Amino acid sequence: MNASGNLTGRLLQNLTVTVTHAQLTSRYPGWNRTNETPSFNRLYYIDSGEGKVIINGVAYYPRPGQLMIMPAGSTQTTDTSPNDPYTRYYCHFDAQIGEWPLFHSANKLYISDVPDPDAVRAIFTEMIDLFQDTGFLATLRTQASLLTLLALCLESGGYSNFLDDLTHTSDQGKLANVLTYIDQRLMRPLDVEELAELVHLHPNYFIPYFKKFIGVPPMQYVQLKRMELAKRQLSYTDFSISNIAEQVGMELAHFSKVFKKTTGVSPSAYRSSTK
Repeated sequence: MNASGNLTGRLLQNLTVTVTHAQLTSRYPGWNRTNETPSFNRLYYIDSGEGKVIINGVAYYPRPGQLMIMPAGSTQTTDTSPNDPYTRYYCHFDAQIGEWPLFHSANKLYISDVPDPDAVRAIFTEMIDLFQDTGFLATLRTQASLLTLLALCLESGGYSNFLDDLTHTSDQGKLANVLTYIDQRLMRPLDVEELAELVHLHPNYFIPYFKKFIGVPPMQYVQLKRMELAKRQLSYTDFSISNIAEQVGMELAHFSKVFKKTTGVSPSAYRSSTK
């Protein structure tokens, strides 16, 4: 996997999603809007009808059997025929990576033909039902339904590289360099001053900068990455525990203490549980 792909995977570990509304409707007046700029994302499945969508000045004509994502912050005009209005499953949702929006207002409409309309209807129907339930299990399932539909729309529409814009802007590019630097140096000591120097920031500014986008302070992130590497090595290799401690740049006693604090079990117990 290339560096961009690696960064995307790391960023998505910090993805949070929230469904704020879910419904099935075919009402005519409810669809027609002019130059709205909502603060939330919209996800639609068009089941029948005809109409159009204008996103940031570009017109689209969604057809029955299509999923579409309308990014928050984009300028949106929607119109449907009063004689044949769209029947639409939809939800409003928030999606963030740290404080970055998953979808960007400068982007176009994300639209795709779904391979299995019945499956999409079933997922949306379950989401709509679950949304009325405030229990935590219902919330988990609602989020799972949303993630499944988002992945389906992006995959079916050929948008698998849609996060490239996220990783190629100035701030994100700087952060990509920091994350790559950390990944390549887990076996040796790292400190905030060294990481801050990579983006030419004073450590006092770098710490909140890093946390804003990743969700945790930089040294906590370093420790999490070291523990992730240690868990992989314990599960899939026969390296000794002392050797794995060296690979993550830690003395054996300190490594064992940190690993148990992080996972709740000792390195040897973790290895035994994965065999």
